[in-house]
Amino acid sequence: MNASLFLDICRDAGIDFYTGVPDSLLKGLCDELFDRYGTDSDTHVVAHNEGGAIALCAGHYLATGRPALCYMQNSGIGNAVNPLVSLMDPEVYNIPCLLVIGWRGEPGVKDEPQHVKQGKITLAQLELLGIPYRIVSADTTDREFLGCFHDLQQEIGKGKTAALVFRKGALVSERTPSYGNGYSMSRETALEIIIASSGGKDVFVCTTGKLSREVFEMREKRHEDHARDFLTVGSMGHASMIALRIAVEKNDRRIWCLDGDGAALMHLGALPVIGRRHPRNLIHVIMNNGSHETVGGMPVCSGSLNIPALAQAAGYARVLSADSENSLVSVLGQATDGQGPVLIEVRCACGSRSDLGRPTTTPEMNRDALMSFIL
Repeated sequence: MNASLFLDICRDAGIDFYTGVPDSLLKGLCDELFDRYGTDSDTHVVAHNEGGAIALCAGHYLATGRPALCYMQNSGIGNAVNPLVSLMDPEVYNIPCLLVIGWRGEPGVKDEPQHVKQGKITLAQLELLGIPYRIVSADTTDREFLGCFHDLQQEIGKGKTAALVFRKGALVSERTPSYGNGYSMSRETALEIIIASSGGKDVFVCTTGKLSREVFEMREKRHEDHARDFLTVGSMGHASMIALRIAVEKNDRRIWCLDGDGAALMHLGALPVIGRRHPRNLIHVIMNNGSHETVGGMPVCSGSLNIPALAQAAGYARVLSADSENSLVSVLGQATDGQGPVLIEVRCACGSRSDLGRPTTTPEMNRDALMSFIL
C-alpha cells in the first residue's frame, strides 16, 4: 500500500487529523505525513507517547465530530490501553478512532528480543480490547485494502476504535524527507567521550534503540566486556527510572543514564522523581538530536522545550549542556565530582553508521553479567 494513496483514502473518508509516535514499519506513512503537513500543524502532531496521541484523537472528535488517525508501533499499545479502555470505549464515551499499527515481532518473522512477546500478543490484545482490526500485507492489493478499510469504516461509524495492522513492507512511500538539525557532533562520538571519562566501577543504563547498539559496539572496539552496561532494549522512556533505583541501591558507584530526547519526553514525569530523591551519584545524559532517529528520523515533539531548564526546575543539583567535543569534555569534568543528580544535555547530529550492528548477547545474558558486576 502506497502511503500517499492511503492518506488520500483517509481524507476522502473524513479523517483529517493524524497523530502518533513513529515506527520503523510505518516509516512510509511518517515520511508522507512529514512531507505533507510537517510535525506540529493543525493536521499532524507527533505526540509524546501513544496514550497522549489517543487523547488528542478524542479531543479532535469532540471538537469536530470527525474521527482521527493514530499511528504507533505495536509496543505502543501498552501506553494507549488506559485511554482506549477508559475514554474511547463504547461503554464509556464511545469515541471513534482509526489505529494504524506496525506489527513488530510478528510470529515467524525474525525480529529483536524486545518485540517477540509483543508480536505474539498483538492481535490478542486488540481482541481483548474489543477493537476490530484488519491485517495489511505487502501483497495486499489496493482492491483488497479498500475492502478492509470499508469494513473498518462501518465500525468507526458505530463509535468504535478500529485498527489496521501493517506487516513489514506493507506500507511504503516514494518520499525521502531530509531529517536533520544544525549540530555536527555525532552521538557515537559523544558516547566515546563519555565512556572514556568514566571509572572502572561505573554503571551505564542505556536507552532503547541505536544508542544501546552503539555502546555495545564501542565495548567491542575497546576490547572490554559488557558487564557494566544495561541495554534497555525495550520499554522506551523508562531507562532513567531503572538508573535511579540502581543509583539509590549502589550509592558507592557512579551511575550513568544514557537517554534519548524522544525517550525522555515519552515519560517526562521521571525528572521530578529523580530530583526529589536526589541521588548524588547519578548522571543523566540526554542525547538531544531532535528526532526519533531509531525508527526513521521524524522530529520529536519537543518544540522549543528547554531540557536543562526543565531539569533544573525538577530539582537536579546541576544542569549542563554541550554541543561539541570540547564543550562535552569540559562539562564532564564538572559532572563527575559527586554533586548529583546531574543532567547533561548533549546536542548532537542525526544519523548513525550504516553498518551499525546489534548486540550479540541475549537480554538475560546482559542481566546476569550486570548483576555479577554490581552485586
